[in-house]
Amino acid sequence: MVNKFKTVCLTAAIASSSATFAGGLLTNTNQHVAFNRMMSREASIGIDGVYYNPAGVVFMGEGSHLAINWQMAYQTRTIKNDYKLFTNNVNNPTTPRDFKGKAFAPVIPSFQYAYNKGRWSLQGNFALTGGGGKCTFDNGLGSFEKIVGETAMGAIGLAGAIDNALGAEMFTSDQAFGKKGSYSFNSYMHGRQYYFGLSAGAAYKVNDNFSVYAGLRGIYATCNYYGYVEDIKVGNMPLYQVLDPSKENSANIELSCDQSGIGFTPMLAVDYKTGRWNFSAKYEFKTRMRLKNKSVNQLPSIGNLDDNLKNQMNKVLTAKFMQAGLPQEQAMIKAEQTSTNVLADQTVVATTAGLKQQFDSKINKAIGEYADGKKIAGDIPSLLTVGVGYSPIDELHINVGFHWFDDYNATSYNNRNKLLKKRGTLEFNAGVEYDVTKKITVSTGWQNTNYGLTDKYMDDKSFVVGSNSVGVGGVYHITKKLDFSVAYFHTFYNHVKTSEEVTLAPGKTVTYNSDYTRNNNAFAAGVNITF
Repeated sequence: MVNKFKTVCLTAAIASSSATFAGGLLTNTNQHVAFNRMMSREASIGIDGVYYNPAGVVFMGEGSHLAINWQMAYQTRTIKNDYKLFTNNVNNPTTPRDFKGKAFAPVIPSFQYAYNKGRWSLQGNFALTGGGGKCTFDNGLGSFEKIVGETAMGAIGLAGAIDNALGAEMFTSDQAFGKKGSYSFNSYMHGRQYYFGLSAGAAYKVNDNFSVYAGLRGIYATCNYYGYVEDIKVGNMPLYQVLDPSKENSANIELSCDQSGIGFTPMLAVDYKTGRWNFSAKYEFKTRMRLKNKSVNQLPSIGNLDDNLKNQMNKVLTAKFMQAGLPQEQAMIKAEQTSTNVLADQTVVATTAGLKQQFDSKINKAIGEYADGKKIAGDIPSLLTVGVGYSPIDELHINVGFHWFDDYNATSYNNRNKLLKKRGTLEFNAGVEYDVTKKITVSTGWQNTNYGLTDKYMDDKSFVVGSNSVGVGGVYHITKKLDFSVAYFHTFYNHVKTSEEVTLAPGKTVTYNSDYTRNNNAFAAGVNITF
């Protein structure tokens, strides 16, 4: 009953800090204010093209070009779970239940630089290419409480087996585990995930219409996960009393893990201009990423369950026999014999052996991803982008774009990526930019994100849902060489609903329902400088 807690707590943190931005499962695509206000930048020619259209940057004027950007993002994630056992929570006996996580990133910087000379453009970019924030679930996750409720049911099942063999009420009494499966606990989860990317590359103008680009991005990943499930009580008995009564924290689970790793992303791009049209494409190769753990985790042990149960029984039975008139020494001997016989009962032996076997067989899997010193896979998927831009008049610019993330072939821990559809993530976008005057430009855009999700991939420990994002903003051209931009975008997320049947005992199943969604807002400002 305890091993399930481990599995949930140790795998939940990874989702608590996933990206608060637009893009794929682990890729941020909003790396310049221009994206926030227009969404579709793949075919635009500007300093933001150092990320979106690096081959097109060479068509800007000669000299140095610099962009300095700031973003602030706020996201909430809500999972509505409906589970019958939640009514056994003495502190909140309601179902369905909302579990909310909050992610806030107040300062998200990015910088783009290009030096154009003749047919060449030398470029650099620094930004958060993945992750990008912190997320906190103050009350843990629904999967936490689901397992607590199931653990309570397992505890009263073991208590019932012991008391049946004893022929008296002990562990099923209201002073102990009871018979209802009621429970209480405290839970918390916090995660932080940043993937810093620094790229360098060069574009070459083959002729007045066609250019090519090659570059390399280095990525440094740093992540931290902290969470706990503690003070678990079944009925009126703290769980630690049957694990190690000498330590009040012996049933607590605490995760404290830092991860870090380095990866490299080769990039290729092309751009073709003709008349009022512009066409572009970029391909980023898969980034092989291995994250090394530095962990200090606390995990409960079930190895002494028999001895602790026996000690509990000996104390209670000795007192009972002494009250019946036996001397203390005789009462202790009789209590020892009685508890030994009870724990040797076939049903009790089978119940405790089943718990131990389940614990031992899954402990490596439960601990694996966050074990101290271990390196785990966390690849960033390859990315293909295509863009088309058209200007029917000089003041109006219309763009459409497409992104494909090959998430299926980006290796993750235990090959969880293979639970996704092979097609990966698909994104479509469109944007319009209009020069109202020589000083003011306004723009707006839209993007649709469609992940290749499956029911097996969806759970509250790591979930994304499809969405539509809209952005709006403007540029004030302070001088010919200095622009100031502001933008805001909001993401409208879909709802994804799942359902699973949980077997609590032979012939007894209950349904666990989940409804996943998010809410996201981002603000941005920045300056573009030519010198």
